[in-house]
Amino acid sequence: MKLILLRHGESEWNLLNKFTGWTDVGLTENGINEAKFSGEQLLKETISISTLYTSLLIRAIHTADIVSNVVGFNKNAIQYNWRLNERHYGALQGLNKSETATKYGEDQVHVWRRSYDIPPPLLSEKDKRHPKFNEKFKDIDGELPVGESLKNVIERLVPFWEDYFKNIKDNPGNHLIVAHSNSLRAIIKILDQLSDKEIISVNIPTGVPLVYTFDTNFNVIHKEYLIDKAKLKEKQAIVENQGKAK
Repeated sequence: MKLILLRHGESEWNLLNKFTGWTDVGLTENGINEAKFSGEQLLKETISISTLYTSLLIRAIHTADIVSNVVGFNKNAIQYNWRLNERHYGALQGLNKSETATKYGEDQVHVWRRSYDIPPPLLSEKDKRHPKFNEKFKDIDGELPVGESLKNVIERLVPFWEDYFKNIKDNPGNHLIVAHSNSLRAIIKILDQLSDKEIISVNIPTGVPLVYTFDTNFNVIHKEYLIDKAKLKEKQAIVENQGKAK
């Protein structure tokens, strides 16, 4: 059995280096090409998809749709779950990361972006960016976040993950999750049994499939990104450097 984790292709706000969180922005042309590349890599490795889950955010949904078209997965079978949404960046959403680093310092921005249990500044109830003002989130079965740490993301992801992993164990095949940097970091922390400190240095590039292979006892026996190692390092460095002042 294989589990493929895929961060959406480059979004419009990735390109502008903005904190995005639950803000619903689309893919850039490069992001569309990254999604196509991801599907082509799965075909190249002859990895067929049995199930596909994604978040409620359009950049992930569009990526999932493109990959489905490439690999021949039935888009009507895609399943959507809000618990796969990106970490909510609170009052930072919409701010440029480099400009924020210049204003508050790179160390503070690093804490907001990468610390395990420290949330960003929270949104007020009246802030127009509050998810309660978005119709897409009106039926969410939980408290709407106004700013999350990675720890908070893991806590809201666990109910989904426990049901999901049980289901895929009962249905052998290859399973794809298209989601976001921090919801995928949450899953990686669980799968790789990383400490709170170790997860800080994990950077997930846009549009590159990460494939986990499991044995018959559902233990991870191999993991790899489906991309050249030099290119992977380059794309990971882009993510790491987003919070630096210019």
